[in-house]
Amino acid sequence: MISETSLRGGDGNANKQLITALLRSRLFRDYESVFSKATGLPLTLRPLEYWQLAHSGKKQENPFCALLSEHPATLSVCLAAHEQMIKHTGVLPHTVTCPYGLTETAVPVKLGDKVIGYLRIGQVLRHMPLKSDAAKAERTVSEQGVRFTRKFRDAWEKSPLIPPEKYNAIVRLLGFFGEQLSALINQIVLQSQNSEPPLVQKAREYIEKHKMDSLSLANVAKASGASVFHFCKVFKKTTGMTFTDYVGRVRLEDAKTQLLNPNRRIGEIAYDVGFQSLTQFNRTFQRVFGQSPTEFRSHLSTQKRNAKVV
Repeated sequence: MISETSLRGGDGNANKQLITALLRSRLFRDYESVFSKATGLPLTLRPLEYWQLAHSGKKQENPFCALLSEHPATLSVCLAAHEQMIKHTGVLPHTVTCPYGLTETAVPVKLGDKVIGYLRIGQVLRHMPLKSDAAKAERTVSEQGVRFTRKFRDAWEKSPLIPPEKYNAIVRLLGFFGEQLSALINQIVLQSQNSEPPLVQKAREYIEKHKMDSLSLANVAKASGASVFHFCKVFKKTTGMTFTDYVGRVRLEDAKTQLLNPNRRIGEIAYDVGFQSLTQFNRTFQRVFGQSPTEFRSHLSTQKRNAKVV
């Protein structure tokens, strides 16, 4: 069970619990299976505070990377590259090439405006390896005091080769999946704990059914069978949110999905999901997600453009 502190994303342990919930979800398990079968690449989901090789032990792990992890010195180079990638990953996916010549990408997964973890892919070459590439990999390994044996060379040369255009398309798809996971974890937060009081369950059901209408606290409290005072006290204790914040979050999750459609006007979306004014919608979206609806949509457009860049 996820604690109330975890649901609010309060610390590193909270992030780990939230990511664990996603890893156990049918959505992630199905996507991971299909993704790996289609691409031959490992896909992992790791919490923000994860300082190990992302694909260690995975069936599709690059054998060269597995060899590097056996030696502390070469492993430290991998972990340093990982740290730099995470450091520079913001609201958009970030791709780097490690000192051994392999490409890795991190795709953020968020709870509201806070990054709680990353989808990770990579350990691939993006162009046909040249002699100079192999020489650089050998030199980097040797500089760490590790012999670049024939086993190392064979493993490096067998690294998966994915051309830039195809790799960028894969990253773009993962960006959309990252949005789905973000929506799912926000839904988990909204549902909070399974052992919630009946009045909260009734309130959730009523809000979900009438979320596009003008919801009043008095009507929802009445539908849940409680006085306004008792309802507010129990609802806040159970969900960690006020009635107003909860309703806003439910509507905003619908709005984020609709914002993926570039043909929908932001004003139309605001009213469709239940907000009474565009100003209220913009203000609430900014407060919850740390960016305006226009900026959110702009980031999606930037992500699409970046996916075309070699």
